[in-house]
Amino acid sequence: MDKTPGLGDMAGMLKQLRQVQGELVKAQKELANETVVGESGKGAVKVTVTGDQRVTALEIEPGLLSAGNVDRLNQLLLEALNNALNESREMAKKRLGPLTGGLGL
Repeated sequence: MDKTPGLGDMAGMLKQLRQVQGELVKAQKELANETVVGESGKGAVKVTVTGDQRVTALEIEPGLLSAGNVDRLNQLLLEALNNALNESREMAKKRLGPLTGGLGL
């Protein structure tokens, strides 16, 4: 008679967790190589962000660089950065969501 009921189930669960962990690591590496672009001011400011939340590029329309546009430029930069970060989070959520399932991650 087996003195440790459910041990086989535990081994199976551990194996499955290791597999999911490997898939998560792979997906995270792939996300680090994918980018999204957030824009503001009808494309006057563009920010490129990777799936792991790194800003890799910033483009500013030259006309915004005059001294009189500082407040407007600040506002557009914030909008573009937040748009890009939101896009990046959505991309990660779509990619990692099926892997994390009910894990609450």
